[in-house]
Amino acid sequence: MNTQLEFDMDDPRLTAYALGELDPAQRAEIEALLAHNPEAQRFVDELRTTANMLEAGFAKEPAAELAPQQRREVLASAGKANRPWYRLAFILSPAAAALVGVTALLVFQTTSSFKITARAPGRIAPQSDAAVAREDEELARDAIPDVPNASAAAPTLPPSQSEALGQVGYLSEGRPSDTIRQNPAAVEAKKESSKAAETSDRATVEEVLVEQTRGETLEERIQLKLKAKAEEAQDVRALHDLDSQSNESYAPLVENSFVLVRDDSRSTFSIDVDTASYSNARRFLSGGTLPPPESVRVEEFINYFTYSYPEPDRGQPFSVTTEVARCPWEPSHRLVLVGLKGRSVTYLDRKPTNLVFLIDVSGSMNSPDKLPLLIDSMKLLVEQMRPEDRISIVVYAGASGLVLPTTSGNAQNEVIAALDRLAAGGSTNGGAGIELAYKVAQDGLIRGGVNRVILATDGDFNVGVTSQDALVSLIEEKRKTGVFLSVLGFGTGNLKDSTMEQLADKGNGNYAYIDSLAEGRKVLVEQAGGTLETIAKDVKIQIEFNPGEVAAFRQIGYENRALAHQDFNDDTKDAGEIGAGHTVTALYEIVPRGVPFTAPGVDPSRYTETAPQPTNARPGEMMFVKLRYKEPTGDQSTLLETPIKVADLEFRAASENLRFAVSAASFAMLLRRSAYLGDFTLENCLAFAQESIGADPGGYRREFLGLVRKTRELAGPKLERLEGK
Repeated sequence: MNTQLEFDMDDPRLTAYALGELDPAQRAEIEALLAHNPEAQRFVDELRTTANMLEAGFAKEPAAELAPQQRREVLASAGKANRPWYRLAFILSPAAAALVGVTALLVFQTTSSFKITARAPGRIAPQSDAAVAREDEELARDAIPDVPNASAAAPTLPPSQSEALGQVGYLSEGRPSDTIRQNPAAVEAKKESSKAAETSDRATVEEVLVEQTRGETLEERIQLKLKAKAEEAQDVRALHDLDSQSNESYAPLVENSFVLVRDDSRSTFSIDVDTASYSNARRFLSGGTLPPPESVRVEEFINYFTYSYPEPDRGQPFSVTTEVARCPWEPSHRLVLVGLKGRSVTYLDRKPTNLVFLIDVSGSMNSPDKLPLLIDSMKLLVEQMRPEDRISIVVYAGASGLVLPTTSGNAQNEVIAALDRLAAGGSTNGGAGIELAYKVAQDGLIRGGVNRVILATDGDFNVGVTSQDALVSLIEEKRKTGVFLSVLGFGTGNLKDSTMEQLADKGNGNYAYIDSLAEGRKVLVEQAGGTLETIAKDVKIQIEFNPGEVAAFRQIGYENRALAHQDFNDDTKDAGEIGAGHTVTALYEIVPRGVPFTAPGVDPSRYTETAPQPTNARPGEMMFVKLRYKEPTGDQSTLLETPIKVADLEFRAASENLRFAVSAASFAMLLRRSAYLGDFTLENCLAFAQESIGADPGGYRREFLGLVRKTRELAGPKLERLEGK
């Protein structure tokens, strides 16, 4: 078995492995592949999830099937044997056949240019090297599939099966809510609706199956039928999509502008390792809409990706990397990169961990992309726990409660069983849940270990302490206990992004948005060290610009992370945290001295012509970087310093780190309709990203190319056509 990064997703052994049907020798071969290939591992995980969900959904409400002989006759007459997924359906077990058949039905409209996968549609599938090498327009048309809302091309399944396959592209177990369980009338209404929907959909598919093909393939005839059904529901679906996003909230951000060095020669800010903005934008784009500009935070697009910065010296929590190159949208300007790389921690070296899952089970979480996805993501983390680790589960709705007391990490089955018992219903008293979660964390505190509350919610707090300011104050008080906070956002419709970002910021943690099981694996498995173990807290950066070399500067992103200059040396002021293995990147656009420049909106100085010219006390030195950080349990900061020299490097000669970071930043700036990109377009962004993919474990950079192309399809190269206009 090839254990390199390439794998064939059409290999029937992958499906058989996911279903537990391989003999020991073949199983060992597949496991060797998975150990070397994260993408293959995700593929198998999602195949297994799909199989489990289908089994659960169809078991609850089995659909009528054709007799075996009828099925053979229909397939033979339709000439299906030449399709690879139907061949698999015959050679695999009945369970595998059901999985492959239903998956094929849902995705056949993508044609042969897009291989069938069980990848959660929250992620745009990465491309092959051969695809990337093609002409750009051909790539946009063929290699990256259009990802509309799932209901646009797939049949509307009966409710039990719809729950099994999930809505908005996620495969869930369709756990019924407390509201349904407690309402007999609702149960009966749901049954009647289910029967009617099932009859209609089964009739649609069986009608096609028994027809003569009349020169059309079976696929084409099913596609036409399903397309007609989808068009009938288009107006209703459009209203649903509009309503589903109407209650989301994002904090407004004013884009950083240029600052004249003669007015202020310093820039001071807190680092940020959040990534939620990028995965949230991916959710919008995958659904066929542009993200709201206020939801886009440039630094979170940059920091979603890892960069190949060097490991820190022994005894240091992180390394510091700097680089200067010409600015691609204004070559007379310079771009400066400041990158940090946190010390890596292996699975075996990780400190003992005391985790409290604080899970929102209120009524607003009653959606397959919320609580069911949350539970399945948490299971991935549970599987990484060791005997020395501890896990507790606290839930909150109208009231809060302890679902699982502190439990050893080797009792994974017990933890998973507790997760499986969760169901949504009721209002949302987040404040009470936070109080209880921190109490449980303190009761199980591991001295010298990792103590963390993981809050998983859509952020819709509507009972008890509900205001953002009050919740932030509560978290600020709780962080003094030595227990840190991570926040995971889920779902659509009620997402309170601004509240969750602030809670994570003030709780000495990070904020991620989970739009698919693949993203859950990235945050909670692949990057578990950074998510769980903090290696430096209250990390601040202050940059001083040499007025003899720099006329003006603009920080790209980090608008809501700015600090007062005097806060840099004040150890009582809170700042951001770096987790094990995390990379953090900041970019500045610099106007060199002597380049004609007028700060937009700033009146000329009354005294400019008579003011003395700045003294260049350190020629050749562009800027001076200072960093402060504290140990995770410390109260006094440590200072690091490094100068940055003047440079005039062509942008295309810069490192892959800088070029890809600029691609991510420019994409976010375009989505925000930035005033500082000139004639720069998505075409430029795409070209630079293609040239700087480099090593791409997990395929996240290739996926980025798909998102840029998707955006171009939706709104043109400069996003002229705004969504809804």
